[in-house]
Amino acid sequence: MATTSDNPVPGPVRTCVGCRARATVSELLRVVAGSDAEGRPALVPDPDHRAPGRGAHLHPTQECWQLAVRRRAFSRALRSGVPLAGAPVEDHLAALHQDQHHPHDQSESQHHRPETGAHSS
Repeated sequence: MATTSDNPVPGPVRTCVGCRARATVSELLRVVAGSDAEGRPALVPDPDHRAPGRGAHLHPTQECWQLAVRRRAFSRALRSGVPLAGAPVEDHLAALHQDQHHPHDQSESQHHRPETGAHSS
């Protein structure tokens, strides 16, 4: 059985709906069918893996997101008969990307970039 690393990590393994690579659930973002802020059907990120219903798993990267959207993988994986807006997942991925490059935690920003000083958010 192939894994994503040389050292197998215990835990369930799922397939990314974007790149189709297998990875542990801790490496993937779970996405479920729900509704957006206006109540329209939408893809909703489930980072805690606790939302009820079917879930699709995705590496939390723009590349895998774009592949999944292009392949229409979410409607198949979630067995949705209606189109699902992707804005909530796009916003979640953008926030993850932003946090990786600009930590909001003061101690983190001081640790990584002491020359910038503390910034309040």
